[in-house]
Amino acid sequence: MTHPSVLVVDDDPEIGRLLGKYLDGQGFRCQIVASCRQCEQKIANSRVDLVVLDVMLPDGSGLDICRDLKERRPDIAIILLTALKEDVDRIIGLELGADDYLGKPFNPRELAARIRAVLRRGGEPTSRESDVAHSYVFEGFIVDPQQRSVKGPNDKEIGLTGAEFDLLTIFLDRPGRVLSRDILMDLLHRRSSDPFDRSIDVTMSRLRRKFNDGGVFRLFKTVRNGGYQFATRVDRHGGPEA
Repeated sequence: MTHPSVLVVDDDPEIGRLLGKYLDGQGFRCQIVASCRQCEQKIANSRVDLVVLDVMLPDGSGLDICRDLKERRPDIAIILLTALKEDVDRIIGLELGADDYLGKPFNPRELAARIRAVLRRGGEPTSRESDVAHSYVFEGFIVDPQQRSVKGPNDKEIGLTGAEFDLLTIFLDRPGRVLSRDILMDLLHRRSSDPFDRSIDVTMSRLRRKFNDGGVFRLFKTVRNGGYQFATRVDRHGGPEA
């Protein structure tokens, strides 16, 4: 069995030692580095499945690494570590494509759970997905849950992060239904919504941008004081219509 490879990028040696020991004991192959330069070297020379990335590093910004990685290596998942009060960094990180974030200080057990959730979203299909024999079809788009792929009307692949793909399939399973932020947070992250948590809104914004929503038709409708709604017909290729 191949253990997932996790790269922790944090210049605090105490955090590095703690996470290295704990994550190794949780079945991950953990590597620790303390700078942007060391992070780039590790990614270039070894297999990395997920990066736990501190926003503040001695030789640069973790946000810059996040942006560059998502452009060059979208296969590598990213969890940002941010100071509890740095909401702007969290929002920018999500807009740049980070898969999740965790505020400092944090419990290593919660980080391990977040790592498993992110890797599960981007790796092997879940049991629900593996039993699905159909693809979703809407407005010329084709979404394959087993391959976790999305193709547009021009047959061009649309690259989504794990969180974006999972949020999309939540809507495709419930077309026409208004879903509140609390419901979406629970379905997507399995945790309650914080009134100041904008991760759902940011992920929705990224989805809309990637689907060019707001042009001829609107896929995602914002319902005032309600939440979001997938507002177009969804067919299941090889299965019953939704």
